[in-house]
Amino acid sequence: MRTPAPRASLVALLAAVALILSACVSGENASSGETADGTGTVDGQVLDIDFATYNPLSLIIKDQRWLEAQGVEVNWVQSAGSNKANEALRAGAIDVGSTAGSAALLARSNGSPIQVIAIYSQPEWAALVAPAGSDITDVAQLRGRNVAATKGTDPYFFLLQALEANGLSAADVTVQNLQHADGWAALQNGSVDAWAGLDPIMAGAEQNGATLFYRDVDFNSYGFLNAREDFLNEKPELAQLVVDAYAAAAVWAAENPDETAQILADAAGIELPVAQKVINERSNLDVNQVPGDAQLAVLEKIAPIFVDLGDVQSREQVDDALQTIVNDSFVKQADAARFRS
Repeated sequence: MRTPAPRASLVALLAAVALILSACVSGENASSGETADGTGTVDGQVLDIDFATYNPLSLIIKDQRWLEAQGVEVNWVQSAGSNKANEALRAGAIDVGSTAGSAALLARSNGSPIQVIAIYSQPEWAALVAPAGSDITDVAQLRGRNVAATKGTDPYFFLLQALEANGLSAADVTVQNLQHADGWAALQNGSVDAWAGLDPIMAGAEQNGATLFYRDVDFNSYGFLNAREDFLNEKPELAQLVVDAYAAAAVWAAENPDETAQILADAAGIELPVAQKVINERSNLDVNQVPGDAQLAVLEKIAPIFVDLGDVQSREQVDDALQTIVNDSFVKQADAARFRS
């Protein structure tokens, strides 16, 4: 005859079973919008986020509809350039936006309450471009010329660094402040002599006979994924979902380079060979997504330019921005497997 289990032991056993079942339910809900620890859910929440042709990972996430599959209501807003993404972030039109690191630092220095929560690329996306048939072959020849550039973006800061490296200054050229696509149009119609270009438009320009007469990968800052501080404080589970999606997109891009190029080609309205050049030759998407010393070192070289040109009133503002712009708490616990089938 079996001896009945003591009541205390039975209660303990039932409690243990309940705990296991609870953990299983929590894990199951995580795949449909609940966080892995069951502390919050993204199901039904609204997210305003940008996508940009200079940010291929954003295009993958949008194309694959990973965020929507988690029950999030997503409003996708296209950013034509870092300056536009910064404007939308500051206005509250988007919660998360993609910019060059230089543009993010400029915005933060001037009081925009944003922080970088992940790195999406280490690109060579900017260079100085001359039209087909131009006599311009080096930076020194830009003296007294008209150059198109989008102020507040990496190509603009690339231009300023290129001028300085070659013994010139911004005062030696006339900068036409045009959005990236308009800069390429101005180069084509002869309104400007050179253009501080941005991919993928720049790669398309090459396809049409334009020449990249000055390149320096070290003058390109990283791709920053930025979020407003109020969003990070009020909706941390949604911020984590976005960072997880970016981690998954980097893995997906590495496994599917041809599909990534096709997504870019479709989004940017460019030919597939142009998109392949951007993805395979000038985009490093397999980069450590945790922002830190590598990115800050690049920004510290650019920082004095802000003050010298009057874009920021004091060096103290820039230094404070450098010390507070990074928020790596989400990316350090990123879970790419959240979106892996």
